[in-house]
Amino acid sequence: MIENEQIRNQIRRLEPSWFENAQVNLSALERRSSTLGTRRSVKKQWQAAWLLKAITCIDLTTLSGDDTPAKVKRLCAKARQPVREDILKELDMADAGLTVGAICVYPTMVRHAVKALEGSNIPVASVATGFPTGLTPLKQRLEEISYAVNEGAKEIDIVITREYALTGHWDKLYDEIKAMRERCGNAHLKTILATGELGHFRNVYKASMVCMQAGADFIKTSTGKESINATLPTSLVMVRAIRDYLEKTGIQIGFKPAGGIRTAKDAMNWQFLMREELGRDWLEPNLFRFGASSLLTDIERQLEHYVTGRYSAGFRHPMG
Repeated sequence: MIENEQIRNQIRRLEPSWFENAQVNLSALERRSSTLGTRRSVKKQWQAAWLLKAITCIDLTTLSGDDTPAKVKRLCAKARQPVREDILKELDMADAGLTVGAICVYPTMVRHAVKALEGSNIPVASVATGFPTGLTPLKQRLEEISYAVNEGAKEIDIVITREYALTGHWDKLYDEIKAMRERCGNAHLKTILATGELGHFRNVYKASMVCMQAGADFIKTSTGKESINATLPTSLVMVRAIRDYLEKTGIQIGFKPAGGIRTAKDAMNWQFLMREELGRDWLEPNLFRFGASSLLTDIERQLEHYVTGRYSAGFRHPMG
């Protein structure tokens, strides 16, 4: 565990030897992933504790064509008060200052989110670089990063060019991510691999390692817009890459699964993965985030069930 302040990842030179011979045992990977949610039973107050921790790691997200300043403002209000006050009171958490990990929006919505979150410690994250495809010219993608940072974004979620991973041009991928990291400045860089479009698990591992060598602070599974988003087997490959990078450099890299994570049970399975593979540090929002919009609704519903013994209707837990 790193003492005191976490050391930020730095851009280092491309080292193909760290990943070029990577192999993945598919049967072992699937077997390990399938047991994450079946080898333990977490109930009652222990389950509530895990779910409260999960809330602090949510990047509460709206990435829709109908996003408006008013919609973002409502989402920010939910970020400040993610669980109803009566439920928190019953959990003896009313004065705990519980919030989500961040708000994630498009660049044009960053300014509205920053204003709505004034006085809180909740950072604003912004997708950028031609999200979700990443197929706009590099100059334009870099300018989009600058725009989001200048608007007040503290975290930038970029998408990689899948072509470079699919064709094995790791030097080009490295150069692209390096330029994006430099453009971020003090804002943290989260690199979205779009793992469902990378072809196979070896590419997932290799892309993860290249992004970390280029200075990424987080690696992230998906945009949420692909046909295949976050899965436990893919996440396990990425987490193992983070562990290997830690062993080589001593630097802790964050992980963010995104897309398709909708239930409290899903959230706990990913928390179990982080705890078992990387350790307790990776249950905190500086190293672990969920990219989600509807996840919070189910977590709040499960917490109300713990408090009252009854399941409520979804409309009792609005997002804004």
